[in-house]
Amino acid sequence: MSRFQFLVPKTWRKYRPVCLHLAGTGDHFFWRRRTLMARPMIKETAMGSLLLENPYYILPCVLTQTLLGVIVWLGTVLSGHSLTLTPHGYRKPKDQVRSSLKNVSDLFVMGSALVLESAALLHWLEREGYWPLGVTGISMGGHMASLAVTNWPKPIPLVPCLSWSTASSVFTTGVLSKAVNWSELEKQYATHAVYEQEITRLLEYCGTDGMGQDFVKNSPRSFDSLSDLDFTSELLGLHQSEGKELRLRSQVGGASGSRRLLIGRQRGGGLDQMLSAVSSSSAHMDMLNAKTRTQEDGTRRTLQRESLGFMKGVMDECTHIANFSVPVDPSLIIVVQAMEDAYLPRTGVRSLQEIWPGCEVRYLTGGHISAYLFKQGLFRQAIYDAFDRFLQKYTFPS
Repeated sequence: MSRFQFLVPKTWRKYRPVCLHLAGTGDHFFWRRRTLMARPMIKETAMGSLLLENPYYILPCVLTQTLLGVIVWLGTVLSGHSLTLTPHGYRKPKDQVRSSLKNVSDLFVMGSALVLESAALLHWLEREGYWPLGVTGISMGGHMASLAVTNWPKPIPLVPCLSWSTASSVFTTGVLSKAVNWSELEKQYATHAVYEQEITRLLEYCGTDGMGQDFVKNSPRSFDSLSDLDFTSELLGLHQSEGKELRLRSQVGGASGSRRLLIGRQRGGGLDQMLSAVSSSSAHMDMLNAKTRTQEDGTRRTLQRESLGFMKGVMDECTHIANFSVPVDPSLIIVVQAMEDAYLPRTGVRSLQEIWPGCEVRYLTGGHISAYLFKQGLFRQAIYDAFDRFLQKYTFPS
């Protein structure tokens, strides 16, 4: 069950405009958007705001928990029976720590749910007579807002702030890539071949980014093109020793055949037999150990490259704006970007201006965090400008 807060002015002006706000990473509950965006928008332009809570996110306030406890206690005293009361809308798994999603697929589920819930809320607002309607969000919320608008069949103002055309760069080359459990993802990629094969078969990339297209058509050979990515052990979390055997699929000579590469030593395998069959002199042993380490390092780098490429390909396929419909009127879109945004690398990624011809992109000085903390007024101004453009082009539906 989704939850939202709806803030409206005491008195409307000529129209009853409402903007739907989607939450960014870590934006649990509603207080940030309510304090930094919704309340100032009511004071400045008498514009209402609907704040939607993300799936996998919730942070019940202390007051709510206290009131629930009082209700349960009174019910128990008056009825003489033990009562329990579970708050509705609890959408965060109990074993999830803060905003850290347990699975990569949870991000796709979150996005799909937000697209559906945004459409349902926009339809409800429309039926209740609110007009004009718009959508905005900051960081991840901005990207989710973009996805939501691609599924809306009418012209609508859109202001995605501190987001871009795909989420793949955020989790593979941006600052947040260091928060990904790459070691576990590589183990899963190497040991569960069936999932990689099935996912690759299902994907049909619609954009023109080389990464996603090559990923679908030429996996895993396409991963050889990832020479511009930094495969440091610190980024991928591979400084810790591997405790079990990993097997990696690798293409040989195009589409002909396959081979398996071994990481680590296999107990009772050919490596031990080979070592027992050669001279045990230190010179021979040093040479063999050095050769084995070189082979293992090369295999590990191949595994790093392929797992990272698989992650980027899946992210591009599921989150790239080019894979979704173009909004009805891109001229109502104002994108707000930070010039020095390390969370959102734009190098090598198609621009939104190319995907949505006619949209406007505004650049702010500073980075992701500084823009979020100190540029809220500019975000609100972009929302007002997008709504003004809408009112200049469209009239109130009769």
